[in-house]
Amino acid sequence: MNTTSQAGQRINALLDENSFVEIGALVTARATDFNLKQTETPSDGVITGYGVIDGNLVYVYSQDASVLNGTIGEMHAKKIANLYNLAMKTGAPVVGLIDSAGLRLQEATDALNGFGEIYKKQVDASGVIPQITAIFGTCGGGLAIVPTLTDFTFMEEKKAKLFVNSPNAIDGNEISKCDTSAAAFQSEEAGIVDVVADEAGVLAQIRELVSMLPANNEDNSSFAECTDDLNRVCDDLVNCAGDTSIALSRISDNGVFFETKRNYAKDMVTGFIKLNGATVGAVANRTEIYGDDGEVTEKFDAVLSAKGCDKAAEFVTFCDAFDIPVLTLTNVKGYKATKCSEKKMSKAVARLTYAFANATVPKVNVITQKAYGSAYVAMNSKAIGADITMAWPDAEIGTMEAKLAAKIICDGQGSEAIDACAKEYAALQTSANSAAKRGYVDQIVTPEDTRKYVIGAFEMLYTKQEDGPAKKHGTV
Repeated sequence: MNTTSQAGQRINALLDENSFVEIGALVTARATDFNLKQTETPSDGVITGYGVIDGNLVYVYSQDASVLNGTIGEMHAKKIANLYNLAMKTGAPVVGLIDSAGLRLQEATDALNGFGEIYKKQVDASGVIPQITAIFGTCGGGLAIVPTLTDFTFMEEKKAKLFVNSPNAIDGNEISKCDTSAAAFQSEEAGIVDVVADEAGVLAQIRELVSMLPANNEDNSSFAECTDDLNRVCDDLVNCAGDTSIALSRISDNGVFFETKRNYAKDMVTGFIKLNGATVGAVANRTEIYGDDGEVTEKFDAVLSAKGCDKAAEFVTFCDAFDIPVLTLTNVKGYKATKCSEKKMSKAVARLTYAFANATVPKVNVITQKAYGSAYVAMNSKAIGADITMAWPDAEIGTMEAKLAAKIICDGQGSEAIDACAKEYAALQTSANSAAKRGYVDQIVTPEDTRKYVIGAFEMLYTKQEDGPAKKHGTV
């Protein structure tokens, strides 16, 4: 491997020291059109091989922009496809480090066929082994499909470009107005990118993510020894109920929380935590974000948005494919009501409902504040398959808030009658106790004891087995 190239340096920074073994180092381009025969193409512009991250086997390819701008030709593509073959046989993740000008024009249909070969391998591997892509340079045109076929995508914050159509080729746009290829756009607006950081930060966070994921869809040994107290009391949990990214880190072993799609649809939090050493996928509604100074920087209504639903549904589907249990922290009272959101809302909520109902992994739901109407039903409720539902003592669960219900029930009556009706309705129909009496809540737990009860529930559900109706696959 050319250790002086950026492609080689990235591999060395990603993997445990001296663990990389290169495959296909002597491969070069076979094409001779347009004087390619006279052009040196060492490794045909991509370094491929395997190594370990914290002792976990991974396969890595890293595109070398110093060789024909990292363009993908016939042999370049075959090397990546071969790496996927090995990863599928051995059951280990694939990490792709992208820095390429795209299709190698000198190789025409051979290069185009190579793109298709890579796509096919990615589709075959989907749901079998984790796939991670990091973009450090250009990733445009047909190459942009590669990261979106993988499970997790990282982008370097300044130099990385991700696009199907370049910003200046989009009608009515130019890059000075809106850089649709930039990491900010792709993470905040498109929702494709999980993490944006500098190059060192990207590589460090890939290591962190790989250490939390199973090696493949049949790997049941991805546990770490838990050094945290299983019965640890989380005294401050109720105070961070609004910012559930903080709440999840409080519940997790030693504060470990890897947030996915962290800049997109911030009203919904998704990511991985550790509970008693085991990785658990977490989905949570969020109503506020705290800055490093402890001050609230953003606020959201306790409602489902179309973007938030899509983000959560995709995450739950990944967890189910890799047998990762799912925890939800629920605080929702309805749906986002804007014209833009309405276009996609019902389909997005349907996808979220489908993802939770279709998942056969252990599912635990904790209702922290509000749980109203069909928006609550879609958030991993017992009705659609949650194995255990917990609620904090002051949680509100029902069709709608008591005051609204009272106004409908006591229409035309005075304010005193409405207030009295609201109080009675709250006690009979929307309290955690009333939901528990009807069997819709299994346990009422205090916020500070949430960690130990959630760990206990997942321990109990460890051997869960569930089969749905016989079918090829659903269509939602």
